[in-house]
Amino acid sequence: MLTAALLLGVVVLAFLAVAVGPLYAADRFRELREPTEPERAALDELRHQAGLGVDRVAIVGGDEGDSIDVSVEGPPRRRVLFVTEAVLGDLGEDVAVGLLAAEAGRVGTYYAEFRAAAVAVVVGILAGIVTATVPFDAGFLALVAIGLAAFWAGRRVQYAADDRAADAVGAARVADAFERVAERRGIEPETGDWSTWFEVQPPLGDRIAALSERAEREAAGTAEADDDPGPTRNA
Repeated sequence: MLTAALLLGVVVLAFLAVAVGPLYAADRFRELREPTEPERAALDELRHQAGLGVDRVAIVGGDEGDSIDVSVEGPPRRRVLFVTEAVLGDLGEDVAVGLLAAEAGRVGTYYAEFRAAAVAVVVGILAGIVTATVPFDAGFLALVAIGLAAFWAGRRVQYAADDRAADAVGAARVADAFERVAERRGIEPETGDWSTWFEVQPPLGDRIAALSERAEREAAGTAEADDDPGPTRNA
């Protein structure tokens, strides 16, 4: 009974560490401030366009202020949007809306909660193996199976989140936002290879490619609709 309670405690702590830990770390170790009234008004409008609802907004300043960063941390009803000062500077409205829509998609698909649950299950199995509650062979096989399933499912959840963002503001807008931020950071969005098979989140280059393909399909569908003269009646 004591061992079962210990394992349950380990699982719960692991889940909270992943789900709540980033919010706690951001509040304690990042230089934050409340948005000014003009900033709050601008963010409210941008969030409305992106369909992003949060419980609090914090502006990240200091050494991080010049970087481009938009993230939502925290569990439901405690979600906080962290935005660096540069996002409200010369980044551009379309890019800001695209990034906020991407975060709205992750919130809507509970991506952070999925990751926390996956990590908690893996840690729980490891704890079971260490305490000999779970036989090593069975525990190792379960660990491999759950790990592979989590990698696959995590990618599907991220692509679903990107699709939700595309539904809200358009696939081209989200893809362009990702590309613009990568350009500002001086990085080339990488695409997947064997080394990324064991990552929960798909490479940025693959996400941009999927969004760009969707944007092309949407544009082709719109063009076909414009060219269709519609039903005609005989004179």
